[in-house]
Amino acid sequence: MGSTLRRPVISAVTNRRLFDSRDDAACDQLVEWSAAVSKADVDVLQIRERGLDDATLVRLVRDILAGAAGSGMRVLVNDRVDVALGTGAAGVHLPSTAPAVAVVRRLVPDGLLVGRSVHVGDDVREIERQRGCDYLTFGTVFPSVGKPKGHAVAGVEALCRVCASTSLPVLAIGGLTVPLAAEAARAGAAGVAAIGLFADPWRCENRDTDRTQRLVETVATLRAAFAAVAGNI
Repeated sequence: MGSTLRRPVISAVTNRRLFDSRDDAACDQLVEWSAAVSKADVDVLQIRERGLDDATLVRLVRDILAGAAGSGMRVLVNDRVDVALGTGAAGVHLPSTAPAVAVVRRLVPDGLLVGRSVHVGDDVREIERQRGCDYLTFGTVFPSVGKPKGHAVAGVEALCRVCASTSLPVLAIGGLTVPLAAEAARAGAAGVAAIGLFADPWRCENRDTDRTQRLVETVATLRAAFAAVAGNI
């Protein structure tokens, strides 16, 4: 693995539509949320904002990077290698339809973090043989409200098979909750990636507790779930 990631890997994924239907307002809220996420001990933030024009996406990434400065969180851009390089992001996350990791590695400097999404049927052994990938995300593991009705669910057994077939860290994604994170850990996942799991505590209408503190507690509980599973192995 080119860039070390501590275990478990906790990855938040953006979705501006959870914050506002207007792009400008949604991006402003994403920046505020991302700064809080960086303070909550999240390892990786994946900026996955399809449909934004190039200038808006670049500005969003730069604003998020500025808000996360000084934290240990690595900011990755989904799919757009050019934007990741141009903004100084820590890496890029490739969708399963992207070119081979080996091709991407030839375009980026050493040390840039490269992740890739995989699904049932993808050849994870071949991806590992290319020696350019730092981690994989596999899903959709559990039913997710973020997916359309009837979307295929891979399940825990498929996650277990993928984790057993590669030495790369595999992050479970799709329908994750804190209790389900323990199931992912028992299946061999190196961590989790999620959208709602981190957006919901921030969007919660209950103002009795600090929103950043709710994120801190969510991440701490996830780490504790993985630690408990590791302690029982």
